Amino acid sequence: MASFIEDLWSSIFTAGPTPTLLFATNVSFAALQTLLLVLLLATYSIHFVFLSIISGGLWYMINWFAREVTQAQAQAAEQETSTENASVEGKKPAQSDSRTRGTPDGADSDTETEGLLDRKSPQVSVSTPQSTSASTTLQVPRSANEVRKRLSVSGDSSGYASTDSEWEKVDDSNGN
Repeated sequence: MASFIEDLWSSIFTAGPTPTLLFATNVSFAALQTLLLVLLLATYSIHFVFLSIISGGLWYMINWFAREVTQAQAQAAEQETSTENASVEGKKPAQSDSRTRGTPDGADSDTETEGLLDRKSPQVSVSTPQSTSASTTLQVPRSANEVRKRLSVSGDSSGYASTDSEWEKVDDSNGN
């Protein structure tokens, strides 16, 4: 029993469906179906019939998914052996999954994003944009005492640009 628990615990961290994990899943669903049958016989409630149908469907789908994953792993192993055979025969091997996605160095890398910058398009250089409009360009004032008003985005010409002008008046009165 202790061996089964240890195997179950290690199978949780193993990729793909392991026999121990599938056995535990099937035993759990069988126990659930038995419990639902007992509750149905004890209460005659239609709810337990529907719960049993839902549970049975989930049980079937989990086993179906486990079969599909096992088949996909078998196909991947078959392709890997065929690429190894091709490289032994002198042919150029196909691209394999030995490298971690997003890294140029492979699985020995700590992160997935290290190689993403290398594969992306060239980065935009930090320079002044071609189109210089007031709404898209930010510039540092040329002198520390220079005060600039924020342009109105709404387009109304009331003469009152923003509340920043009030703060500029306060700064001017404190500075003088």
